[in-house]
Amino acid sequence: MDEMSSENKQITRITPHRGLLHIPLRELWEYRELIGLLAHRDFVSQYKQTVLGSFWYVLQPLLQAFMFIFVFSNVAKISTGDLPPMLFYLSGIVCWRYFSECVTKTANTFTGNQHLFDKVYFPRLAVPISQLITNLVGFSMGFVMFLGFYLWYYFHGVPIHPDWRIIVLPVLIIQMAALGLGVGCLISGMTNRFRDLQVLLGFFMQLWMYASCVVYPLKVVPQSYRWVYELNPIVFVIESFRFAFMGEGTVTFTQVAISAVLSFGILVLGLIVFNKVEQTSVDTA
Repeated sequence: MDEMSSENKQITRITPHRGLLHIPLRELWEYRELIGLLAHRDFVSQYKQTVLGSFWYVLQPLLQAFMFIFVFSNVAKISTGDLPPMLFYLSGIVCWRYFSECVTKTANTFTGNQHLFDKVYFPRLAVPISQLITNLVGFSMGFVMFLGFYLWYYFHGVPIHPDWRIIVLPVLIIQMAALGLGVGCLISGMTNRFRDLQVLLGFFMQLWMYASCVVYPLKVVPQSYRWVYELNPIVFVIESFRFAFMGEGTVTFTQVAISAVLSFGILVLGLIVFNKVEQTSVDTA
């Protein structure tokens, strides 16, 4: 009886995939409920024990916009052109926060979920994808707040000029998600070995923000430094967002194309690094 039961016992062996650019789309679809649960867990737990709860998704960018108005508009006297400072800063903050959150949360994929990876198998890429979904909820709440201010200024005669280019918003969101996922996967692979990068990440993202035209328009940047900004993909996402909704922004087709190519190139590189690290951390049984 024991021999028969041992013969009928199935042994499942989970081995790492070989392709460095392998994206387990079928597996990710099969684990879509898990991705939804992870996204819900992260959304609920982030402000679970706070008084204001999910309202922080709106309050944080609003407070940041007021701070930028005071520091950069009133003290530093940086012009925002014909745009009201509130709209100018909110447009940059809402886009930047989505990208930044995608980077910082994806960067902790291996270090923050090791206890989960050690116990059960599922496609590791499910974790950063769930973060994209969670951050998209925060972006949506911030975007609704931006629209509220936008409509208020629009109906009070402020010269903002929305046009058909607003339809590119889903494309901009996809590009921000792709860039955030790529950078986050790159950093998550490196922090799995060099934990010091976790400490430097916040400082690095702060510097990147000030180099991304969040607090000043690209047109005030001297021409001799413009080439540096053209290598920063998020710059033209933010500039395109402002141009689509308010008719203000320094955007050309060439710049947008370069930004898109760089974003998806970084995504490919990030997935390669992520898969390389996953091959050494996948469960075998």
